[in-house]
Amino acid sequence: MSGFSFSFAGDDIEDDNHGVASEAPLASSSANHAAETGTLRRSSNSAFPVAGQPLLQPQKHDLEIMLKMIPSKVSYSTLTIKLDDGQEVYLPRRELWDVKVQLMAEGDDESLGNLGKDDVKTGIYEGGFKSWESSVDVVKELYKRRGEDLGIRRRFFELGCGTALPSLYVFQWLLQSSPMSGTRGLDLGLADYNPTVLQLVTLPNLLLTWAQMTKKDLWEAEGELEIDSDVVQEFLKFLNSNSVTLSFYSGGWSPEFVNLVDQTMPSRSSGLTIIGAETIYSPAALASFAETLLSLLSIPDSAGRSAMIAAKKVYFGVGGSMEDFCNLVRAQGGITEQLREESEGVRREVVEVRIKA
Repeated sequence: MSGFSFSFAGDDIEDDNHGVASEAPLASSSANHAAETGTLRRSSNSAFPVAGQPLLQPQKHDLEIMLKMIPSKVSYSTLTIKLDDGQEVYLPRRELWDVKVQLMAEGDDESLGNLGKDDVKTGIYEGGFKSWESSVDVVKELYKRRGEDLGIRRRFFELGCGTALPSLYVFQWLLQSSPMSGTRGLDLGLADYNPTVLQLVTLPNLLLTWAQMTKKDLWEAEGELEIDSDVVQEFLKFLNSNSVTLSFYSGGWSPEFVNLVDQTMPSRSSGLTIIGAETIYSPAALASFAETLLSLLSIPDSAGRSAMIAAKKVYFGVGGSMEDFCNLVRAQGGITEQLREESEGVRREVVEVRIKA
């Protein structure tokens, strides 16, 4: 087992220096920013992939089955993201301590162990229970595009989604423009290495975002959402009436993963935007992600495909970097264009990736 930690001491992201994001309760600033200066803790020196440790096989998960496994109540807080123009976006997320309580109640020691000191256990757990700084950068870039092509059906696919901040914003953004028609709907795909992450944080966060938009009179910035069969049916009815499809995938990045997505992701009548944040933290992860991304971008679509990838410029002590990723993409026939750069504090970038025509 190989793992390392970005030294985040709290449940989730924080950036006091730049006003990027905040939530209560806040973790200590010094602990959170250890990641940004490259302080890493490894549990061992094993290489990726882990010797003798097979990657999880890719699979698609049924939404209605997942909803039956949702607990009757989830606790949440709201992340506030300050945008470049001074506006704010509010994204509700399940509390990490609430996830831990559920895992302890279910006796899931393996998943509970993934919430220990190591933020990533390579080939075992890929950090999906926590939110990462670069996902906030993607939200800011998506915000800039909020007025584009709202009259057509939109398709997004988030690779390595975890808490899925960019997808939550897409969900919130497009459904705020309701009523929607079948031609204007949304196909949203979400993929994480660990199916437990999809079940415990990704889907609950989507439910919370839906509740935030549809139950505004009862909504509070933090609290508990009660989820019974009536709420589940109301959520499903809402998705259907607004022409929204949610597709969930787990497992390792591989040709089999690409084939599964290609065969099961709905509709090719509109362009697909692939999203990835903090997915290139090591040379091996970088290579695997780049190969999978380029394969997905190469699938023919009548309206074309592009990707929005965000990461730290350099992952000190681990070996991944945005420059290496862009060089690899270009060497394999892709085109990269910088969309955003954060030069203060932790240095991060967002790049757009396309396949040459």
